[in-house]
Amino acid sequence: MDINKTLAQEFSLRQEQVDNTVALIDDDKTIPFIARYRKELTGSLDDQILRELYDRLIYLRNLEKRKEEVRNAITEQEKMTPEIENAIASAMTLVEVEDIYRPFKPKRRTRASVAREKGLEPLALIIMNQDNAVNPEDEAAAFIDAEKGVEDVKSAIQGALDIIAEDISDDADIRKKLRSAAGEKGSIVCKASDPENNDNVYINYYEYTEPVSKVLNHRVLALDRGEKEGFLKVSLTLDESVATDIIFSKYIKANNPCGELVRTASEDSYKRLIFPSIEREVRSEMTAKAAEDSIKVFASNLRQLLLQSPLKNSVILGLDPGYRTGCKVAVIDYTGKVLDTTVIYVTHSEGEYKKSKNKIKSLIEQHGVTVVSIGNGTASRETEQFVVDVLKEVSQNISYMVVSEAGASVYSASKLAAEEFPEYDVSLRSAVSIARRLQDPLAELVKIEPKAIGVGQYQHDMPQARMNDALSGVVEDCVNSVGVDLNTASFSLLSYVAGINSAVAKNIVAYREENGRFNDRKELLKVPKLGKKAFEQCAGFLRVRDGKNPLDNTAVHPESYNAATALLTECGFTLADISGKGASGISKKAESVGIDVISEKSGIGVPTLTDIISELEKPGRDLRDELPPPLLRSGDVMEIKDLKVGMELMGTVRNIIDFGVFVDIGVHEDGLVHISQICAGYIKHPLEAVKVGEVVKVRVIDVDVKRNRISLTMRLDDEEEKKQKEQSKKKPFRKKQEKKGFDASKIHNSAFTIKKK
Repeated sequence: MDINKTLAQEFSLRQEQVDNTVALIDDDKTIPFIARYRKELTGSLDDQILRELYDRLIYLRNLEKRKEEVRNAITEQEKMTPEIENAIASAMTLVEVEDIYRPFKPKRRTRASVAREKGLEPLALIIMNQDNAVNPEDEAAAFIDAEKGVEDVKSAIQGALDIIAEDISDDADIRKKLRSAAGEKGSIVCKASDPENNDNVYINYYEYTEPVSKVLNHRVLALDRGEKEGFLKVSLTLDESVATDIIFSKYIKANNPCGELVRTASEDSYKRLIFPSIEREVRSEMTAKAAEDSIKVFASNLRQLLLQSPLKNSVILGLDPGYRTGCKVAVIDYTGKVLDTTVIYVTHSEGEYKKSKNKIKSLIEQHGVTVVSIGNGTASRETEQFVVDVLKEVSQNISYMVVSEAGASVYSASKLAAEEFPEYDVSLRSAVSIARRLQDPLAELVKIEPKAIGVGQYQHDMPQARMNDALSGVVEDCVNSVGVDLNTASFSLLSYVAGINSAVAKNIVAYREENGRFNDRKELLKVPKLGKKAFEQCAGFLRVRDGKNPLDNTAVHPESYNAATALLTECGFTLADISGKGASGISKKAESVGIDVISEKSGIGVPTLTDIISELEKPGRDLRDELPPPLLRSGDVMEIKDLKVGMELMGTVRNIIDFGVFVDIGVHEDGLVHISQICAGYIKHPLEAVKVGEVVKVRVIDVDVKRNRISLTMRLDDEEEKKQKEQSKKKPFRKKQEKKGFDASKIHNSAFTIKKK
């Protein structure tokens, strides 16, 4: 297989793009570096496509490796044939390769292997030939041998059928066809392990059947979990006649006694050997696909969460709510530095409540707090009400926001948190994290294991290694796309920069603490274990603000500094302009000179030149600043019992799953917008229409207080459209049209037909 050619076909890319990308990967270039600084070679492929291509490249290389292993194993047995060689060469999946290898794979002792030891293989071949002149019982008599354990004709024929059944089971072509039939025509059947137990979330699947081809991914994962937890019994069914017809069409050659025996062996092969294996394989494939798609949703949600707009230039008071142990408080300045910490008790006595109010008002006054960040965990509702009461009594204009505290406890108890805040206990570290994740979600959330952030579904059921790789890739892409301040970044943030591992990240921080701030990017080469190769990968993603060279505060790579300087000169600017607000208007001047002309003069490609122009125009820009700001609140707190059907509210998308979107509307429970309620048009997945962190307008369509469930809709225009239709029905439509000479009945019928469609 020509792997690069296959990749080009599968991804619909030019061969040159794939060849160059694979060469860069093999040269140990990181995905962020390739995506940003090698656009001329890749044809400007983005990081997500590059990662998909990388994953597929690894799979195909593993496939080729396994093919070679199978070739060698079969050749060593002296059983290789041109047909087998062709079958191996044309196999496109690991499953197909294993099917080909199955007959040659060392097996544990089976009924067929025992029959072969008894010398019954020749009898099996006679029966398989299905000669009309052959009487199988007469032929079997010649194989009776008491010493070998073949006592009579019946046992001889049975042994021969066992051999035939195993040979049919080892037929790669048959397995492929049956696997395909199970996927296209099979059904998943689910029953309760204990029908009397109705107190669980799987009750909807107690009597459930659905075609394999139609089972949605989230349902596959739900069934798997229900089965694992012992509530469900899940099985695959396939019409036996459909399956056996596939086998019969290949193996039944004659309507005679031998043909009947082959038919019997075929049915036994399917029931005893093939179907149990096919059932496992199909269900495993369904789970793998569902898991992969779920990981993609998780990754997309994580990307959107990490790239939420930061709340800059704000002094934030973070609250980690709690009942018995109190509510932990931390105040941070606009750089994230901790200014103060304390503990208050808002759910204890009235006296404690008043003391707590005075403490918070004092902190607000002392530190100039502008925003309050409240964790959404235990006692969040009471803490939010407390904050609203406090804000009514202060003169400052202060807003608040309830933020997800998923992973905050994981971080606060980690070794990293202990190193960062050795002077604080676990609970106070959590309050700091809650404040910082509103101030800069990316910088704070990178400290937490991605799967603990809680923006997916069934994350604990996923293949952990695969999920960790995918999510780590997302974090890496986000960190590098935003850029990192070399003089303020934590080692956690630095460790996600292209070309920098944890050890080098710690060395950067240690060098910074010992020698003071970095004044230019070149100084990185003095950091232990950070050589030229690592510098090439990381330099463009690290920012040095107020350094010696203004270009160090941009995403322009040092390898392009000469080109950037020449560009500035060509367009009438200087490096000093970059130190200020940027080379405003450089893009228009470059266009007037001619992008292609400048590209040729400077010796860099047009994609890179375009990126440089963008950076010079807005040096030090943060792509997140262009996103909508977080939704801050300041009004009265609502509870689920306050909600009424028809209410329209603003909310923040907290999580996206296969069947809908969870939106925080300011009550303790997030409301669910089912996929059918996101927009009027058809969408395959909610990610097509919304993003995590997006502020949306919703209407309440149902409230179940007992079960703490809220149903919402984003289809707000539907009601207006409905009103307009009702109004149009009241108008004298028919008379007006008749005056114009139209056949009103035909027009009415036509409109009705369109509506039905």
